[in-house]
Amino acid sequence: MIEGLIGKKIGMTQLWNEKGEALPVTILKAGPCVVVQKKYTQKDGYNAVQLSLVEEKPPKKIIKPILGHFTKANGPPSKVLREFRYAKDEREPQIGDKILVDIFENEERVNVTGVSKGKGFAGVVKRWHFKGGPASHGSMFHRRPGSIGASSFPSRVFKGQRMPGRMGHHRVTVKNLKIIKIDVENDILVIKGAVSGSKGSICLIKKASFMKE
Repeated sequence: MIEGLIGKKIGMTQLWNEKGEALPVTILKAGPCVVVQKKYTQKDGYNAVQLSLVEEKPPKKIIKPILGHFTKANGPPSKVLREFRYAKDEREPQIGDKILVDIFENEERVNVTGVSKGKGFAGVVKRWHFKGGPASHGSMFHRRPGSIGASSFPSRVFKGQRMPGRMGHHRVTVKNLKIIKIDVENDILVIKGAVSGSKGSICLIKKASFMKE
């Protein structure tokens, strides 16, 4: 059994349950993926498989080492490669196997990892929600951070001080999201809640209950 799949974020919408309540949901295209390489405990120190995401438009320019890597696995070349752990059982994956969205089940909990939207360089009001200074009565202190440290002691700025800088574009994992619906034919996964990242961004979908050996 494999821990999860590579997916793409399609977007967000809402569904209604039996009680008539609106549920915010994220639609993900999960897979299909191909097993390109296997890692073993004896050789590598852990059990894992390297999966490639099969895309509608395969990459055109591929260097020979990467092409040879995919040729060994008898799979189509891909831009996206990620490792996932697997547990030894009767469904142990082999090189060249196609992994589909049916590894998940309805009502199952998953952890989804994505890269949040980049906002560029931002000040402390936008980045850290500082209140800011007075907006009128001759004030010239509006969106500045204010003092960032002490004077004579300790004569330095503490680590972790909230200051202006790059906002967003971080790796974020949202845990225990519930699967609402699975469309096996179209490789679609509908989960309750929001997932970090913009439309079309790559995400990793992992079983929340997966036990690592």
